[in-house]
Amino acid sequence: MKPNKHRLNDRFVSDLQQQPKPFLVWDTLQYGLAVQVQPTGTRSFKVIYSRKGRSRWYHIANSTAIDVAQARKLANEIMYQVAQGKDPAAERRASRDTDTFEQLAIRYCKHTEGKNKSWRQADKLVTRFLIPAWGQLAAAEIARSDVNALVAKIKAPIVANQTLAAASAIFSWALKKEFASVKINPCVGVDRNQTTERERVLSDSEVPLFWSAFDDAGLIRSSILKMILLTGQRPGEVMHMRTEHIADRGWWSLPGDPVPALNWPGTKNGASHRVWLSEEVRKIVGADPSSGPIFTDITGQLLATTMRAICKRLGVARATPHDLRRTNGTTITGLGFGRDAMNRIQNHKEGGIADVYDLHRYAKENQKIMEAVADRIMMLVEGSPLNVLPFKKSS
Repeated sequence: MKPNKHRLNDRFVSDLQQQPKPFLVWDTLQYGLAVQVQPTGTRSFKVIYSRKGRSRWYHIANSTAIDVAQARKLANEIMYQVAQGKDPAAERRASRDTDTFEQLAIRYCKHTEGKNKSWRQADKLVTRFLIPAWGQLAAAEIARSDVNALVAKIKAPIVANQTLAAASAIFSWALKKEFASVKINPCVGVDRNQTTERERVLSDSEVPLFWSAFDDAGLIRSSILKMILLTGQRPGEVMHMRTEHIADRGWWSLPGDPVPALNWPGTKNGASHRVWLSEEVRKIVGADPSSGPIFTDITGQLLATTMRAICKRLGVARATPHDLRRTNGTTITGLGFGRDAMNRIQNHKEGGIADVYDLHRYAKENQKIMEAVADRIMMLVEGSPLNVLPFKKSS
């Protein structure tokens, strides 16, 4: 096949369209430099040269990380080494033979940074558990017994499972990238802890107790926790709520994709979503027309800590910020609106062509449901005492 050549520039590279199979476009200015386009649309710069009759591929970087001018400079340095009789690709592979686990983990975390919605959590687990235990060990020396021992030391079953998954992801990535220092994934075959799915919801009598306790947690934390209970949206999405997204006659529009310039993480399932803001919610949000985040200086960990402190003070079973969302969903079905309405309002992606065409079809119905749910919750908060005892911790 005749080589596809072009004098590369940033605009040309960004406009390249993916095809069913990977393909190359060679730079006519820098010998050996090419941009590779994957079927996924990923574009990366490569230096391709011949050594002892065999082609060598040297990965430079993704096109989103460096521009064409930087790629040319790096390619020129690599080709200069080739002219000196060196083999940069082989030397890179050889350097990986001596990787410690810490070096491997750092490379992996840089590779995944910002590429999925759970990378921050995985990075914290690597820093907290994996590097202290294995950091100075050669990656190739870590065995299944080491993994079992580490998992056994982590008391929280769910955290242990998450740490195991993070470790497995690092080794799987290293195998995929053909790091010579990694021959197997030692996490394969290690048993996960058995966990039971929590189904905690606030009882009718607990709602006013928690609502009052929220007020003692400070304005920002109180507002966020009340918002989660009233709207049923995910805690992470409520925490990143912005005034720019509240401009449609009382609707909050949540873009499915991340918007880095606004520090908006995107929705968990990547589906754009609209939420009706009831009168009580609008009181919490306020009427400030200025652009920017509605809540600041807050983290998911801080919200979780706040909920634990509230539960301890009230003497009730543990409840998390997500349990407030679950309480909202239970209220929707309890009022007779059905599971489909709950999934729609809480942005549980069902899939299928309906997700494409039903973006606004249920707007009036959703508005009615969310008003009814807010009215129900506020009736519990402000109404007469109910004869339902709080869900106490089991002894």
